[in-house]
Amino acid sequence: MDIGIDLGTTNIVITRDNAGVVLSEPSVVAYHMYRKEVVAVGLEAYNMIGRTPDYIKIVRPLADGVISDDGMAEYMIKTFILRVLGSQPLRPRIVICVPSFITDIEGRAVIEAAVSAGARKVYLIQEPIAALLGAGVDISKPSGNMVIDIGGGTTDIAVVSLNGVVVSHSVTTAGNKFDQAVMKYLAARYKVNVGERTAENAKMNISNLYDPGISRKMTIGGKNIYTGMPESVEISELDLHLAVEEHLADITEAIRHVFEQTPPELIADIYDNGIVLTGGGAHLGRLDLFICSETGIKCRIAENADHCVARGTALVYRNMDTLRDGFEYVPVYK
Repeated sequence: MDIGIDLGTTNIVITRDNAGVVLSEPSVVAYHMYRKEVVAVGLEAYNMIGRTPDYIKIVRPLADGVISDDGMAEYMIKTFILRVLGSQPLRPRIVICVPSFITDIEGRAVIEAAVSAGARKVYLIQEPIAALLGAGVDISKPSGNMVIDIGGGTTDIAVVSLNGVVVSHSVTTAGNKFDQAVMKYLAARYKVNVGERTAENAKMNISNLYDPGISRKMTIGGKNIYTGMPESVEISELDLHLAVEEHLADITEAIRHVFEQTPPELIADIYDNGIVLTGGGAHLGRLDLFICSETGIKCRIAENADHCVARGTALVYRNMDTLRDGFEYVPVYK
């Protein structure tokens, strides 16, 4: 059995053999402080956010694209792999995609988590490679392709040619930072505190990052900062844009940084091929048009952008020899 894992800060997506995506759950663990044991993993733990007593701690084992809590991450990854395997006593091969900036120590933590779950062989592949493979882009040719993968913890920007990453840059401005920015803005503008899930829901439903107006609105509930009483406010597209515009500038600056480091020949290719958007953040309202207006290069959202990286990990098995022949290799651990 072959398994591919997109180890995301916000969600973990797993593919198996030719079955496609077989698991997609939040990267969250609920830990009982008194009993010293995990009480929920994944969606069940995510539904507890903001609703737990003091003795149940909600843990996100992955931060900014890398493992921040080894023990919880290992438990979570092992739990998800066992869910996928079911009762089958198999030791699968596992491909795990990691950010292009990951260190050897952080990579080793990912490998150990997979090995503890029963993997007989572990492959690590960089996220930009997996994202473009999952988006259906042929990266084996001597032609430049740019991908912007916006996840929960990081935004990875890379130029890929001949199966390898030529230039890459990563910033921690991504989905989670957008959520925090919305929470901060609503507290300052409307004097209402809202939860993480409410901010995320507003961001995904009425964001318009290209030409925001005040016609599209939604009502959200929270707690008044001064009275502590429940209160609802009506917010518009413009509110969401004002909340995140500083972070949009960070992503734009990161894109420019990658262009500055890219050889002229590949710049010409990217102008012809366009930019590919992947990751959950690709669905932010009219983000593709915003990037196009900032760069002057056409930009498209990959089909099923949320699962592009996971689909790419599944395709690695078919392209293993080709990828390993490229100047960016796929490390193998037994």
